Amino acid sequence: MKTAVVTGGGSGIGRAVANRLRADGYHVATLDVVASDEAYAHTANVTDRAAVDAAMAAVREQFGPITILVNAAGMERFKRFTDLTFDDFQRVIDVNLNGVFHCIQAVLPDMIDAGWGRIVNISSSSAHSGQPYMSAYVAAKSAVNGLTKSLALEYGPMGITVNAVPPGFIDTPMLRKSEERGRLGGTIADHIARTPVRRVGKPEDIAAACAFLISEEAGYITGQILGVNGGRNT
Repeated sequence: MKTAVVTGGGSGIGRAVANRLRADGYHVATLDVVASDEAYAHTANVTDRAAVDAAMAAVREQFGPITILVNAAGMERFKRFTDLTFDDFQRVIDVNLNGVFHCIQAVLPDMIDAGWGRIVNISSSSAHSGQPYMSAYVAAKSAVNGLTKSLALEYGPMGITVNAVPPGFIDTPMLRKSEERGRLGGTIADHIARTPVRRVGKPEDIAAACAFLISEEAGYITGQILGVNGGRNT
């Protein structure tokens, strides 16, 4: 059985991905900043490299080498750009981009040794379209897409694929937070009306895409940005 780590696995998309991979038969451990009593849930802030390394070492003791990583940890600051402090900006970059850096670096040696690996980075459809009041988040997720493409080229010869899944309008805690603050640019019903498949996405929709990209059948797919968005961004 292969071992997978899902960051941000305590809620939302990360939790759905972790549940899907368990159902598919993988050993799955999660990393999240919020402590959990669930089995194989590790508490770590992805911006803290020492904490990330310690969590990955604990996962190896439990399950062995880590050859699957899904980076789903994320955060936002919903602010007008002129109200955004540099500390706000840096914090969002630290979690959404630098956290991806730390986690990938922490597990790549296992994948290189195995000659096989799967990395899926959860980015955002806002990297294609932009989004008001989310400039730091959009900047970070755009960088994640670029990092994905570069690492795919660098590590493809070693049997490691690297892809990104940018979710569209997905029912997550972050979406509900945006709704509460009036930052959606309309009601949820308005957004559903603009979505070709006429519904809000579910975290399980993202999990299904991740499950495919992790599978053996996806071994010839790397460096791709696979949008899961109901047709709103293509």
